[in-house]
Amino acid sequence: MKLQMNAKIFAVGMFLTNCYIVNCERTKETVIIDPGFTEQHEAKEIFTYIYENALKPKVIINTHGHPDHTCGNGKIKKTFNIPILVHKNDADLLGETGKKLAGLFGIKDYSPQADTLLEDGATIDFGSQSLKVIHTPGHSTGSISLLGKREIFTGDTLFAGSMGRVDFPGSSLEEMNASLKRLMQLPDYLTVYAGHGPPTTMGTEKATNPFLLQLES
Repeated sequence: MKLQMNAKIFAVGMFLTNCYIVNCERTKETVIIDPGFTEQHEAKEIFTYIYENALKPKVIINTHGHPDHTCGNGKIKKTFNIPILVHKNDADLLGETGKKLAGLFGIKDYSPQADTLLEDGATIDFGSQSLKVIHTPGHSTGSISLLGKREIFTGDTLFAGSMGRVDFPGSSLEEMNASLKRLMQLPDYLTVYAGHGPPTTMGTEKATNPFLLQLES
């Protein structure tokens, strides 16, 4: 029997950011991706899921540093005493800068500074599972995707039928297109878990996503 990576989705915050609770089926070791919750009831729902399933949170991973993906970092870190991981190019979006950004978004909470800075090719292990860091800038300079055996968490790089915005400070259409081309090299069978919206597959996106199709023309 193959051991699986389980992914539970919580759509949280004013922008319905997908927070993923991802665990190793065998050991219950868990990574928490993009805890962008802003309300107490959202935090309670996530914590209840973790406790009821006897999960063992190991790290917080931010696919990028925008506050709608990071504003729950502090509560998670304090509750479970686990480190915050973000790509080195987005480290400056957490801490005091993150506090200012959160205010601009109308978000009251903000993330502490990261504990570990990630680079392209890094591997994050939890139990018998692992996620490989793929640097996919475009939406932000430090945006990453997280590649598992049969899934990929793409943050705000690739969505079902769309791509992330490139009109923010630090965004780049040229870098976004390069990142999307890199993702297009991945297998069709991968389930794509995006930062917002429903899951999809790489095969579906290659066949139907207009932002990927225009890169092939």
